[in-house]
Amino acid sequence: MRRAARSLGVVAAVSSVLALAGCGPAASDRPSVVVTTNILGDIVETIAGDHLDVVTFMPRDADPHSFELSAQDAAALRAADLVVSNGLGLEEGVQHHVDASAGDGVAQFVAGDHVETLEYLDSDAVDPHFWTDPTQTARVVDALAPMLAELSGDGAQRVTDAADAYLAELETVDADLAAGLGSIPAEHRALVTNHHVFGYLARRYDVRILGAAVPGGTTLAAPSASDLQELVAAIDEAGVRTIFADSSQPDRLMRVLADEAGRDVSVVPLLTESLAPDGQPGDTYLDMMRQNLQRITDGLTR
Repeated sequence: MRRAARSLGVVAAVSSVLALAGCGPAASDRPSVVVTTNILGDIVETIAGDHLDVVTFMPRDADPHSFELSAQDAAALRAADLVVSNGLGLEEGVQHHVDASAGDGVAQFVAGDHVETLEYLDSDAVDPHFWTDPTQTARVVDALAPMLAELSGDGAQRVTDAADAYLAELETVDADLAAGLGSIPAEHRALVTNHHVFGYLARRYDVRILGAAVPGGTTLAAPSASDLQELVAAIDEAGVRTIFADSSQPDRLMRVLADEAGRDVSVVPLLTESLAPDGQPGDTYLDMMRQNLQRITDGLTR
């Protein structure tokens, strides 16, 4: 019995030593940046590297309009050194927590303050989906990088260099999108989606938006019978052969639309509002854009 007790004591002692040895510069010793959505989170993590403790609340393959925070998450947000959010009405379930952190004096970076915004086609509300145009994302990175560099202290130059490298990647993605979408004949360069996501892409690359199953930009709304009828008419009139659904949303509604259109219409999932799970295609913002380009060009030229 004594031997068992001594063994347990040794294990406990070794565990304590290992825990202390691993403490080093722990994540909690670094300035903390809390990010609301996983697309912005990926960008912040890529630029910050290991110089900042970055926490992203929104799970992969989730809906930014409907995800919510736990009490622990909300407390972490209010204790952060910097909060990064979209700020254009995207994070409908967490905006009140972001506002509370601002009221507590937590520094804020609102991405939407740095983009050339546009309104939805069917309303006067501001469209928050700026990242579908990488040149708008570049504007956000330009504004965000100095704040991250300042927070990172001795790592400032490395953060700045990482931001410059990321901006170069965004230029490449922009050129790829321009070439790929530009290769689609104008009469076929048209998108039908489950809700309005691609306004910024359409503006940048001369793409027509025929319509969306859900009016406005939120996935929390529901389409009316007349909405669906109008969309089916647009599909028929344009002769669209592919319609697109967000990968984080069930595509049942889009398949109903395809059937109602009375023709051979495919439903293709796109990564629009959330990154894919780690290790899957589209698990970073840059790869998400490349994956979507491939799926759109394949779908519209089939």
